[in-house]
Amino acid sequence: MLSEPRSGRLAAWGNALLAGFVSPDDAVVAIVGEDAVHRVAGLPGETGPVGLSLALGRLRTLGATGLRVALPAPGHPLGLSGPPDFNARALEAEEAVVCHGVALGLVPEVYEAGPDGDVHVEVVWHCLPVREAPPADVPSLGEAERELAEALRDATEVLSRLDVAGSGPVAEAAIDAYRARAERDGEVLAPGYPSRAVRVLALSQRVGLLVSVAYGNGPGGAVSASEMAARSEALRPVERTARRAQVAAYNAFVEERERGVR
Repeated sequence: MLSEPRSGRLAAWGNALLAGFVSPDDAVVAIVGEDAVHRVAGLPGETGPVGLSLALGRLRTLGATGLRVALPAPGHPLGLSGPPDFNARALEAEEAVVCHGVALGLVPEVYEAGPDGDVHVEVVWHCLPVREAPPADVPSLGEAERELAEALRDATEVLSRLDVAGSGPVAEAAIDAYRARAERDGEVLAPGYPSRAVRVLALSQRVGLLVSVAYGNGPGGAVSASEMAARSEALRPVERTARRAQVAAYNAFVEERERGVR
């Protein structure tokens, strides 16, 4: 959760493009980010992989009016609606984008090459059929915001009792890096998103950061197996809640359109 998922960038900026808030060039630059190139394979009407700009235009022609995010984990098909083949591919990638208006979804496959410090990253989005049904376990923005506040409070209490709340130089470095990235990137969502979605996404990313720091900060004060198990039990629902909130934020654009807000 320290980094923005590629599916989030694709959905957010794809939605902004479909709604006419940004140009195709600006959307592609934002989606690709620090990667070298993104292509889409398996798009109806195409015999091979195509660029993002052409792919987003083709999806619009096919009937796509919006893009949703899925961030599944084992036992938690968050944002998915089937069929099993698509769900399995999305679970393996730990993310996917599901089109609204046409029964298609996109699952990323990441290719990396080159030495440390000079890694060349290419992403191929595989276009696959999906089931047209409500996405699994995605809360409303209001629900997500309330759940985040409750989960953060409960987890902070448990982690403090176990003396494993993120602290020390490793945790401080991670938090500094997060703040620097937030200041550099500025906007956490694409133009056209409601302010509440921006707020929920930022909070979910901060909660995800705390979870990552707590997991990666060594055993801390949890010196016994039972105490370490207690930490995992405390973190698991918080991580789940943060993922649900993140999906709710990215999907807010489509949810508002369905309610006739935009």
